[in-house]
Amino acid sequence: MTDAAPPADANTAAPADAAPQGPQGPGFRIVAQYVKDLSFENPKAPDSLRVDGKPAIDMGVEMNAQGRPDGLFEVDLRLTIKATTEAMTVFNVELLYGGLFALQGVPEQDIEPLLLIECPRYLFPFAREIIARATSDGGFYPPFMLDPIDFAGIYVARQQSIARGPTDAGKA
Repeated sequence: MTDAAPPADANTAAPADAAPQGPQGPGFRIVAQYVKDLSFENPKAPDSLRVDGKPAIDMGVEMNAQGRPDGLFEVDLRLTIKATTEAMTVFNVELLYGGLFALQGVPEQDIEPLLLIECPRYLFPFAREIIARATSDGGFYPPFMLDPIDFAGIYVARQQSIARGPTDAGKA
């Protein structure tokens, strides 16, 4: 769904007089990526660096998107990870990672799923690396590596929650 073209093969390069072709069909382009906010806490260091066993991991994922006056879309991916044992908090990481996207030829009904599924999917590997680097720099080896995230599943769950409406919000 991106407008990136595969690298040209030297044996099949287009003639010099051929007109360049633009992207075909709907797609998007990543204009910029950036860290909006990053927090790493290791409150019990150095004791937290010598924990026996695996800590319990509590993870949160949020995606948000909004249009901008310049026609671009800003997508935010918020990842929060808290590692704890019965005795202590091992570490806390909060990352708000953003991207600026240009959409082209995307039908109206496909814009929201594209912004909340595909765009976060492209941002995720970079956010994952930032979190791994932060935990490594915090003294943890091996660094914490996030498992892949099912952004489509999160989107569908979010849509189902909205469809149920506020009357079901208090029910378990």
